[in-house]
Amino acid sequence: MSADEILDALDPEQREVATALHGPVCVLAGAGTGKTRAITHRIAYGVRVDAYAPQSVLAVTFTARAAGEMRQRLRALGASGVQARTFHAAALRQLSYFWPQVVGGQIPQLVEQKAPLVGRAARHAGLSPDRLTVRDLASEIEWAKVSLVAAEDYAATIARQGRPTPAGLAAAQVVDVMRAYEEAKSDAVVLDFEDILLLLADMIGRHGEVGEQIRRQYRHFVVDEYQDVSPLQQFLLEQWLGQRRELCVVGDPAQTIYSFAGASPRHLLGFTRTYEDAAVVRLVRDYRSTPQVVNLANGLMAERGGVRSGVELVAQRPSGPEPIYTAYDDEPAEAAGVADRVGALISGGVAAAEIAVLYRTNSQSEALEEALSERGIGYLVRGGQRFFDRDEVRKAMVLLRGEAVAASELPLGERVRSALAEAGWSEQAPAARGAVRERWEALESLAQLADDFAADAGGEATMREFVEHLAERAQAQHAPVVDGVTLTTMHAAKGLEWDAVFIVGCSEGLMPISLAETDEAVAEERRLLYVAVTRAREHLHLSYARARKSGGRATRKRTRFLEKWWPQAARPATRRASRAERLEGLDADQAHLFEALRQWRLGVAQEASKPAFTVFADPTLIDIAVQRPRTRGELAQINGVGAVKLDQFGAQVLRVVADN
Repeated sequence: MSADEILDALDPEQREVATALHGPVCVLAGAGTGKTRAITHRIAYGVRVDAYAPQSVLAVTFTARAAGEMRQRLRALGASGVQARTFHAAALRQLSYFWPQVVGGQIPQLVEQKAPLVGRAARHAGLSPDRLTVRDLASEIEWAKVSLVAAEDYAATIARQGRPTPAGLAAAQVVDVMRAYEEAKSDAVVLDFEDILLLLADMIGRHGEVGEQIRRQYRHFVVDEYQDVSPLQQFLLEQWLGQRRELCVVGDPAQTIYSFAGASPRHLLGFTRTYEDAAVVRLVRDYRSTPQVVNLANGLMAERGGVRSGVELVAQRPSGPEPIYTAYDDEPAEAAGVADRVGALISGGVAAAEIAVLYRTNSQSEALEEALSERGIGYLVRGGQRFFDRDEVRKAMVLLRGEAVAASELPLGERVRSALAEAGWSEQAPAARGAVRERWEALESLAQLADDFAADAGGEATMREFVEHLAERAQAQHAPVVDGVTLTTMHAAKGLEWDAVFIVGCSEGLMPISLAETDEAVAEERRLLYVAVTRAREHLHLSYARARKSGGRATRKRTRFLEKWWPQAARPATRRASRAERLEGLDADQAHLFEALRQWRLGVAQEASKPAFTVFADPTLIDIAVQRPRTRGELAQINGVGAVKLDQFGAQVLRVVADN
């Protein structure tokens, strides 16, 4: 692409980002406003006009998936030499290079899981911890290290911040475990992930030649998701920069949801105090969500006292359906209701892979998995085993590498499917659900990915290029889309989007979580709901269960965050209108349509020799008469119209509505 073509692909605010090539730049980018597009085009434009050498740019972000996506976009824009990595990946690369020169020998092995060492340290400190206590202690050690809180300062720091100790332990006990953990690491000659950043920052500070060499290599820095940087990451960034000012940061204070892990938006919010002459650009045009979704998102942020610290989104998409709010009697009923509506959306033409169910805690997924399985709806629990670590995928990768060295003139898709067949793939999906179907869907996603890769290359892609592409995706843990409904936590949903999003458990105790005891913790829970809401492109369903179990006491209340929008939130509960009262409330056109629907229902029931109410109950026909659905998707939103009835009667009902 030429320089002009790079800029022509942007809106005015994105173009302002792309042309701000030098000096400190702060981009406040709301959800769905195209921040990745803006910063990748900025880098590519800088390379195209010779403002940057590709190798002199380091772009850092927070997930391997986001870094992989950034590299792919930069390659497509002609800036393939740019380094796009996570903080840890960039730091590990540099530390591995300088360690032999500064320390000698090879860098110690990395420990991926702290738990074994933390458990040993806790027992050394005189504790008898269970698995959950070990997990909480490991999280606390990680928080202290990324927050640059030394063991000797821990007690005073948490007292000042009002931070509770893990597992009800005394602060002195936690300090003993912290010290014992560092000793255990030294004895085992291993490093943890936080050590990578700490040791590199220390090495740059102590050894001037290391800092100079890094700064000669990297002259321009871009930091994505800057609202999530920890004090440790900010400290390393400052070491990378030295006294230079070639820094572009991108973030959204409204999406700060990792404070519990040490992330802080203060570096983003205080950027213009650090750099008084910084250029500030606000990306406000939301290309992802409908105005209905955007209005709710803006309202959520306005409720916390304004959006002055972030941006107020302006929807760019056409109008869509209003968000749907539902209260269920209990969690099993909520799971069943959500599964029915998911089925209806799929029957209405929404792809299963474009539907997600989000929840606050992992324990909420079990009932949802059961309800979806009962209805034969495929699903993927995000946050489970990594895609490229699955046995069938690893076997497929071996087979594909073998196929890459063989000579063949067959199209890429055929060669890939031939290799996948040896791993268990077949043309037809297995009828069984569960593990068998999940294995097939994983292999099928590789086959579909091959088709997409070939299409992107204009049909000229080779098997070797595809295998290299897969290797890069595996390194970045950038899994292909599996054809199933996504089940995941709100935290894990950040950075993703779907056509339809169901947010379950919108009740006090879950949203905000009962552990959120301070005003700031509650504010973060509100931001978490904002992140969940802004994952939806078009369909948004919010629900909660009044009781946990069937027959349990209905003690739960809907979340305070949605009181303003929940239907009849400001009015006391009233008696449900009777059938006769609802019929009296119909106008002449609605009454005419209702009668036409009743006559249609009678004919269907007589033909099937079944009672009329088994087709549709009167309340459902009344709702249809009032709402006058025009599409299967609109019909699917009406209570009483499940997936099975939508398939059986949907076309007939829509015809009756259209004829009347």
